[in-house]
Amino acid sequence: MRIVVLDGHTLNPGDLSWDEIAQLGSLEVHDRSTDGEIVARARGAEIVLTNKTRLSAATIADLPALRFIAVLATGYDVVDVRAARARGIPVSNVPEYSTDSVAQHTMALLLELASAVGEHDRAVHAGDWSRSIDFCFWRRAPIELVGLTFGVLGFGQIGRRVGALASALGMRVLAAGRSRDDRPGAW
Repeated sequence: MRIVVLDGHTLNPGDLSWDEIAQLGSLEVHDRSTDGEIVARARGAEIVLTNKTRLSAATIADLPALRFIAVLATGYDVVDVRAARARGIPVSNVPEYSTDSVAQHTMALLLELASAVGEHDRAVHAGDWSRSIDFCFWRRAPIELVGLTFGVLGFGQIGRRVGALASALGMRVLAAGRSRDDRPGAW
């Protein structure tokens, strides 16, 4: 079985091993693939793995051996699913792989907005605190999050995790989602 990874760098920037997948067949990993390279690289492959490299209807039609497409991301909008379905090719994704890391990054951005840690760090390194006549030094007053309201648009796995973290910081959480079940529960 021939397996082709079209954009291995986005899937694995060097911290993971492809060994387990290689045990399943002949594995070929490309760091990145342009639209013009996809068909040549994936020709004869039964399995194609992608993250951000798009598989259009025309590309899928040009790969007669293709039997399975794995999108190693939460979405699958990079694949013309209708064209794959018409050929009987299953398309999979990984809907929950990044829940905690995305929620953590969201909180990091929130804390940066509230406390301006980066701005403060640059000012201290520039010597501004050393030159300050006051012991307490800041460029702007930090914003305390306790009691503030945090809005979440989309309340799937990631949205729920972000809501839980915001709640843990003492914030009131409001959420909006596509379904009636998309509302916060007890944290």
